[in-house]
Amino acid sequence: MRRVAVVRFPGSNCDADTLHSARRAGAEAYFVWHRDTDLQGADAVMLPGGFSYGDYLRSGAIARFSPIMPAVQRFAQAGGPVLGICNGFQILCEAGLLPGALIQNSRLSFVSRPVGLRLEQPDTAFTTAYAKGQLLRMPVAHGDGQYVADAATLAELEANGRVVVRYVELDGSPLRTEINGSLRDIAGIANHGGNVVGLMPHPDRAADPTLGNTDGMGFFTSVLTWATAGAGR
Repeated sequence: MRRVAVVRFPGSNCDADTLHSARRAGAEAYFVWHRDTDLQGADAVMLPGGFSYGDYLRSGAIARFSPIMPAVQRFAQAGGPVLGICNGFQILCEAGLLPGALIQNSRLSFVSRPVGLRLEQPDTAFTTAYAKGQLLRMPVAHGDGQYVADAATLAELEANGRVVVRYVELDGSPLRTEINGSLRDIAGIANHGGNVVGLMPHPDRAADPTLGNTDGMGFFTSVLTWATAGAGR
């Protein structure tokens, strides 16, 4: 059984959802407190959604300096799979593990609703359970979800297949109604190795039949296969 560490920061509020989803997928999932400095033999790491440190200063900016983050960075740099969901995505960008930034939504308001997604890159640690072009439905809940990056970074992400998921309408058509203003409708990206993934939608809230939606479960089952095979891809 693969070990999945779910990092809890002050203000995390999707940590239990993420832990539950990882366990449903078959992992031995456990919490790691932000003041810890050891990942306790993790095969994969997940940074859950929420409002770490109350989103003071800037979303993810304080959590990036938590004592646990050097261990997360070393793990990621060694090829270990790391998933950042919503606030976790913001933390990964602040920590330099993913490029770009998540800023305030273009409409200057919090958005919380189901969105349509198109899976663009199935060859990452967290998306091997999906097919390229597969349509998914997951909820978003964020105030700082607008993905931005400079033109060179955006071009590199597109050229190297690092856009993991993109916002579309629920019927799969190109986005017509603005969600958060993310450039090129980017909802999630990966690093060069495909072992670090950040996304704003919540797969942890779409991974239980009780909720009527299991579209997000693949993000949790995929990493178990990846972790078993090792990061030597």
